[in-house]
Amino acid sequence: MPNIEQILYILSYSAIPVLLAITVHEVAHGWTAKKFGDRTAEMMGRLTLNPAKHIDPVGTIGLPVLLLILSAPFLFGWAKPVPVAERNLKNPHRDMIWVALAGPVSNILMALIWMIVYRASAGSGFFGSMALIGIQINLILAVLNLLPIPPLDGGRVVKGMMPPKQSGLFDSIEPYGLIIVMLLLFTGVLGPILRPAIDFLASVLFTLTGG
Repeated sequence: MPNIEQILYILSYSAIPVLLAITVHEVAHGWTAKKFGDRTAEMMGRLTLNPAKHIDPVGTIGLPVLLLILSAPFLFGWAKPVPVAERNLKNPHRDMIWVALAGPVSNILMALIWMIVYRASAGSGFFGSMALIGIQINLILAVLNLLPIPPLDGGRVVKGMMPPKQSGLFDSIEPYGLIIVMLLLFTGVLGPILRPAIDFLASVLFTLTGG
């Protein structure tokens, strides 16, 4: 377990990448929903990169710090979900697929940007450490959110691909979704599920940036 000095140093270069990762993820959902006809997020002031508008005390601060203290195999968290009124979308059942995918896609694009920063810093020093966290947290969020478990984005995608009757039954899992994810995490099952996809995406980004 790291001591307090190590924790503070890690937080000093992790805070910006983590806050950006979850903030841009949520803004991407709201921006895409707006493009498909729902302006709820915009009207509630959530289409902003100001992290204060998106911070969830547990998911943004509490859980990442706890995982850091426990030396968990990887770090992740979440922000307050951006509100989306499905009834305002032009084609609610179909459009929610694109709204859901927007978050993970934004994380993959941010991971690409951080990979460029990592290469520019030669992977060393403060900015090298910051870029590495940026790559890791964004790829983790992208892959984690694509798991087909509601309320994760992957669950929304699966729901959008189902006939309405079956999608209603699938929704019944949602109250237990985060409990399922936390059980997978603390039983050590989540890491092996996510790792192959994370490693694959990292290798693709490495190649794209000249690897």
